[in-house]
Amino acid sequence: MTAIVSDYAATLEGLRRKARLRSLVPQQGVDFTSNDFLALASAPRLKAAIMVAMERGVPAGAGGSRLLRGNHPEHEALEAEAAEFFGVESVLYFGSGYAANSALFSTLPRREDLIVYDALIHASAHEGIAASKAAAVSIDHNDANAFDEAIRNWRRNGGRGRPWIAVESLYSMDGDRAPLAALIDIADRHDGFLVVDEAHATGVFGAGGRGLAAGFEGRENVLALHTCGKALGVSGALLAVPRVLADYLVNRARAFIYSTAPSPLMAAGVREALRMVDDEPERRETLERLVASVGDGLKSRFGIQPSGSQIQPVIIGDNARAVRIAETLQAQGLDIRAIRPPTVPEGTARLRLSITLNVDPEQIARMLDCLAAAMEEHRR
Repeated sequence: MTAIVSDYAATLEGLRRKARLRSLVPQQGVDFTSNDFLALASAPRLKAAIMVAMERGVPAGAGGSRLLRGNHPEHEALEAEAAEFFGVESVLYFGSGYAANSALFSTLPRREDLIVYDALIHASAHEGIAASKAAAVSIDHNDANAFDEAIRNWRRNGGRGRPWIAVESLYSMDGDRAPLAALIDIADRHDGFLVVDEAHATGVFGAGGRGLAAGFEGRENVLALHTCGKALGVSGALLAVPRVLADYLVNRARAFIYSTAPSPLMAAGVREALRMVDDEPERRETLERLVASVGDGLKSRFGIQPSGSQIQPVIIGDNARAVRIAETLQAQGLDIRAIRPPTVPEGTARLRLSITLNVDPEQIARMLDCLAAAMEEHRR
């Protein structure tokens, strides 16, 4: 190895010693890891809709940014239908939730504003916040009073702009919910905005699968992000905002202006996925039963409090032990991954169980048996 890359190799070796080294592995085993909560990714109806779109000439690639030649009728049709679906003025379609969060936080909060964000919010929001000109304050997880007090302190110290409260409605590594009712009240009292990342709630929770913020969307001070690569089974992200903010993003958001537009074919797929969420409530009902079954099993057999959602952490603590347990389960044909810092806080390495319609009750029962055996085998 030459000296020019030796520093990188040393960093990787340090990660290996801490049991934090990552690598890519193929899809294999029973799915207890993906975010394909409603099993739409391989649903025949969704496949058929994409094939029909291909047959009517919808291209796979956009060929340019939305502001050049990349603005396809499928993008505009999706944005119009999504706006109606979520009950908002306008929607912008991005290539990923990461790009949408980056664009939102780096563009909309102004220099005189304050961003107050939950400490466990997604890395993509952190990236956007870091690029923002606004001041930012991290808040202890799900502590509504701390959000309020941070804004009050900012005002007392001369803050003159608007506060932006940033949370996930359902947290991706803990499966718990934000106190949205309290937070919208705080946003209203302080003449601020509430930004809700609905990535893990869209399609699963809320009226008609419209997310946990469904009762607040459409308000002028509420912005919601609905990713399309999880329960919707396709790819991209839908940013639901007042029309004036959508127009502002089109004009000022570098992540929107300077990116090739998302695939028009995927836009057609998202349109069909939204219709499926509307037409097939039985998917949500079945998922709810599976989630309850896992929660009951974890509580009765391990004393683990159920999260109440399709995301269920099993906290291990030690990085190396979490990896050993996960590897044992993978060897038994169960795709369960160890999640380690920095994705989660130090000392909270865990198994992240994701419950989807890609599994059945028998596979859940077997998973719980194997989990019990693996945790006993690797007690230390």
